[in-house]
Amino acid sequence: MSGRKGGKLKPLKQKKKNNQDDMDPEDLAFKEKQKADAAAKKAMMANVKSGKPLVGGGIKKSGKK
Repeated sequence: MSGRKGGKLKPLKQKKKNNQDDMDPEDLAFKEKQKADAAAKKAMMANVKSGKPLVGGGIKKSGKK
């Protein structure tokens, strides 16, 4: 009985592909634009100094019952 293997055999691990090689210039430009937009948004949020939220809608409840 020592010759039997139980369960499924695990697949061999394959080397991960490098995504930079597969991208065309259009995809690279899109990724760079996304990074620039994210950096600009982060800088804008850092410059907002007031503690008030930018969108203040909603129903306000009074303390009276």
